[in-house]
Amino acid sequence: MEVSEAIKYVGVDDPDLDLFESQYPMEEGVSYNSYVILDDKIAVMDTVDPRGTEEWKGKLLEVLGDRKPDYLVVQHMEPDHSGSIGWITQQFPEMKLVGTAKTKGMLPQFVEVADFENRFQAVGEGDELSLGSHTLKFALAPMVHWPEVMVTYEISEKVLFSADAFGTFGTIASGKAWRDEALHYYANIVGKYGASAQALLKKAAALDIEKILPLHGPVLTENLGYYIGLYDKWSKYEPEEEGIFMPYASIHGNTKRAVLQFAKELEEMGEKVRPMDLCREDVSEAVEMCFLYDRIIFASVTYDGVLFPAMEDLLYHLEIKNFQNRKVGIIENGSWGPMAAKKMREHLEKMKNMEIVEPVITIKSTRKESDAENFKALAEAMKKA
Repeated sequence: MEVSEAIKYVGVDDPDLDLFESQYPMEEGVSYNSYVILDDKIAVMDTVDPRGTEEWKGKLLEVLGDRKPDYLVVQHMEPDHSGSIGWITQQFPEMKLVGTAKTKGMLPQFVEVADFENRFQAVGEGDELSLGSHTLKFALAPMVHWPEVMVTYEISEKVLFSADAFGTFGTIASGKAWRDEALHYYANIVGKYGASAQALLKKAAALDIEKILPLHGPVLTENLGYYIGLYDKWSKYEPEEEGIFMPYASIHGNTKRAVLQFAKELEEMGEKVRPMDLCREDVSEAVEMCFLYDRIIFASVTYDGVLFPAMEDLLYHLEIKNFQNRKVGIIENGSWGPMAAKKMREHLEKMKNMEIVEPVITIKSTRKESDAENFKALAEAMKKA
């Protein structure tokens, strides 16, 4: 695939990988993106996961022809992008490696490179590297989402090599639109580092960008304001949609029935509602929905005197993703000693700017007619302000 006459895509699809980072389910795999810039000097932009090394080697050597790369630009050291550094440094012993000072310190942890000290060229904020008619300008992007990360702007073609920023799940061959997988990827992979993503967006705003080339997912070439606008919103922990997400954890079905009945009542009031059974859906999907919607009602049964594990798992993930800025409601169920609301509140109070509305609803085993007024009151409290 050509990005332009001088910039070639040499990435690899991995349709068989079902768990990203051994925890996030993927229906259509993922891509490991790598690029080559052909000029008086040649730069290879990142490598690929070891699962794709053989295919990547073939693509890279075909693009290079009888030439050799002068530079390998290492934007991110995570193994799905640095996993083929060992091969390329052995294959081309005169090639220099370009990366941040933190990359220089981290790289020997992953791979041994012969004559490493003489081959590594450390770059910092605003440094430039001329390839001929193309010039690479580097910008540091620490904690998007590792500390060594940088992005690279190619000045002549106005291309931003964005590392994991703007990345998605899904293979290139699947042809899925960027938005189909982008929030799922962002919320679960980058989501904790909203402030860092904001810092990167501020740097990007000073550049005239015509293409964005991430390390996962499709190359972005049109309507860049749309993608940048969503990334800006997500990294500010601002909801994308108005509506109520209702994740629930139910053992015997009574909490589920109460939630689904309440969802219908909310819909009759004109609300968009998205219930989700946390025992049936992966927690990464629930985290995505929390990032998407402006209001959330958490509903869980008490289990062994504490919170049911599926709900505990979701709230734990939200905490570690630095989730914030939502209006939330709480519904608990308990047959003799309800504790779920207390435990949910403890998690939510650790998050920033979480408005916990009243009433907190307690049902005893099953929802009854006598609970109707409390549900009506919660529905009123959860209305869009």
